[in-house]
Amino acid sequence: MRVAIFSDTYVPEINGVAKTLKRLTDYFDQHNIEYKLFVPENRSSVPDISDVERLASIPFLLYPQCRLAFPNTAHLKKSLHDFSPDLIHIATPFNVGLYGQYYGRKYNIPMVASYHTHFDRYLEYYNLSLLINWLWRYMEWFHRPFEKVYVPSESTKDKLTELNIHPNIDIWGRGVNHQFFSPSKRTVKVREKYKIKEKYILLYVGRVSAEKDVDVALDAFHSLSPEIYDQTHLMIVGDGPLLAHMKKSNNEKITFAGFLKGSDLAEVYASSDVFLFPSSTETFGNVVLEAASSGLPVIGADAGGIQHLVKQNVTGYLCAPKDKGSFVEQTEKLLVNDDLRKQMGYQARQFALTQSWDEILSELVMGYERVLTKKVQALA
Repeated sequence: MRVAIFSDTYVPEINGVAKTLKRLTDYFDQHNIEYKLFVPENRSSVPDISDVERLASIPFLLYPQCRLAFPNTAHLKKSLHDFSPDLIHIATPFNVGLYGQYYGRKYNIPMVASYHTHFDRYLEYYNLSLLINWLWRYMEWFHRPFEKVYVPSESTKDKLTELNIHPNIDIWGRGVNHQFFSPSKRTVKVREKYKIKEKYILLYVGRVSAEKDVDVALDAFHSLSPEIYDQTHLMIVGDGPLLAHMKKSNNEKITFAGFLKGSDLAEVYASSDVFLFPSSTETFGNVVLEAASSGLPVIGADAGGIQHLVKQNVTGYLCAPKDKGSFVEQTEKLLVNDDLRKQMGYQARQFALTQSWDEILSELVMGYERVLTKKVQALA
């Protein structure tokens, strides 16, 4: 099987789509599945990889950390002809994905799409709600030619089904590396490195941007009762358009660690006490699974993909989106009760251990094979 993948993001960019696709291509490498990935060029120094073709791009106006590709269509066509894919997988519905969709339709190649982002919710946060109806009309048109659309959670499937985006929607879940994100990575080095003296570390990991509701995390932290606030340090890990503004507060009880990866990230997860993630725009929530695998109870928004990852009163708490009072109440409940916090962290780890990447990706590849078989049968 030869799979051509089209996406507007890939490593070394750090986001859920990029990390998920890296997991997928690693799985392809391990199982000798041929693939060709078409993605925008990256500003970082990225080594040339024969399986990855980088396309000319510019920063996206609304979100400069993301890039908008402008493919050389003649060159792209030749690369695809030379590769001769059996199946096309499109992960994002913009310029790169548009060309992949066009090529698949023109040469009658079976195609699947994966839906990763609630762009309608993003438009709300950037005061562009007038574009939402247009967006959904476009999404319905874009996904119409695909044999199947994959989504990461039941709530996302329900939403796309209700909007009649596609008649054939399946769930492609997410896994976590249990050995890498592990409670065993807990270390005093984190406190020493960031000069944290407080008893508890309250952790947020993710993009520092409006659509992630980071302001809710900050407000909840500042609204903790004085005795708990004095014992608690807030750590925000990630980069994004709001980071520079937030860092101006110069609050010594808040650490803005910026972007972390590898062992640095795993150690910060494991060395924290509670994971606070108020985002209500997630289709899945990879960082929640990483935190759970690291043994942290999670306090998250009862919305989107997060609601499927947190078992209420077992692995953490779900709060009404943007309800600062609820986030404060549940955070205090966990910070003052060591036994409850440890028990929920243990249960979170047990849940994460059931989320295996190998099983999830194996099922996806079997889904590819069913699509190919169906297409062959339809042409016979």
